[in-house]
Amino acid sequence: MSGIEVVEPGLQTTVQDRGRPGQARLGISAAGAADPLALDLANRLAGNPPGAAALEMALLGGSFRFDAPALVALAGADMRAEADGLPFAPFTSRRVRAGGLVRCGAAVSGARTYLAVAGGIDTPPFLGSRSTHLPSRLGGLEGRALRRGDRLAIGAPPGARTADAGPASLRDRGLVAPAAALRVTAGAQADRFDAETRRLLEGAEFTVSAASDRMGLRLEGPPLPAPGGGRMASEGMPLGALQVPPDGQPILLFVDHQTTGGYPVIATVIGADLWRAGQLRPGARVRFEAVAMETARALLLEQRRRLRSPDLLAGAPAGPGTA
Repeated sequence: MSGIEVVEPGLQTTVQDRGRPGQARLGISAAGAADPLALDLANRLAGNPPGAAALEMALLGGSFRFDAPALVALAGADMRAEADGLPFAPFTSRRVRAGGLVRCGAAVSGARTYLAVAGGIDTPPFLGSRSTHLPSRLGGLEGRALRRGDRLAIGAPPGARTADAGPASLRDRGLVAPAAALRVTAGAQADRFDAETRRLLEGAEFTVSAASDRMGLRLEGPPLPAPGGGRMASEGMPLGALQVPPDGQPILLFVDHQTTGGYPVIATVIGADLWRAGQLRPGARVRFEAVAMETARALLLEQRRRLRSPDLLAGAPAGPGTA
């Protein structure tokens, strides 16, 4: 079985797929890719099914050597990547030779990049997923971020596209277009917040704190007055919940979030915009826009329809270093 050697691990590189939903009753977070859209697109470019495991790199990418020829793809933030010394743009695929090196640098925009390889990263699954959950050290490779010298197995390529197709790129279908705000629906405790606080949430601009991580994005901005002093009996918490603790500085619960919490939730980021949250880096500014549940559902269905489009990818002629 072919494999990948980690030459340089980057700042925080982990194995991620679409996660392990449905385990919250056991106290186990779903984890999974912080930008699920970029993961799906990287896998599509590599000829994999959407849920295949790939490498998630945060802010500063790593370098990876392939011990056999492979079809690889990048999606997400631009990390000024190279494959065998040639530029390797995000949202494209490329063939690397045996012994070939893919090197990623610092993200010039956004926060996370996904490196997919035909066949997927083949680490042992835990509860049906290969995703790394860092707080509990579950999944991925020993439940941790990658280190220099680690080796990762690659699964069998899934079909003819990966064997025969040349490099490909993503057609511009508006899937990864920037947006002025994260769209949200009403949170579980929204009706406990007064109308002025709900208006403040939509009218204010917040900054992503340096204390943010995969568990949650801590936001800094005008304090939001919370009911009950920001405390309540603990209950189940969904991905994307916008909690308001006693200091009034919101926390956006993210992919490694705890399954229960005791702060009231004023809003929840819609499924179609979770990928945008995954690309927010410390210092980024974010606003919120309230939408109806029906709108949130329609946006997610439209996003999924575009992802399934048969003409999503554009072929590219093979060039030097691509075969």
